[in-house]
Amino acid sequence: MSQMKEVHSDADRRALLEKLRRQLSPEDESKLQQILADKDAQQKLLSTPQARELMRRLFGK
Repeated sequence: MSQMKEVHSDADRRALLEKLRRQLSPEDESKLQQILADKDAQQKLLSTPQARELMRRLFGK
């Protein structure tokens, strides 16, 4: 993963999320929407080491 600047404000987080979503294919956007609608799928995804590292970088925790 390339070096990522920490994001601190909610506006910065929303802007980053929107930028990332625009880069998704329609199929990946559909998969993302399915995951967001399924609490168990969210928990499974967020428990991965990659997701934890990304959250640490985004939220500085």
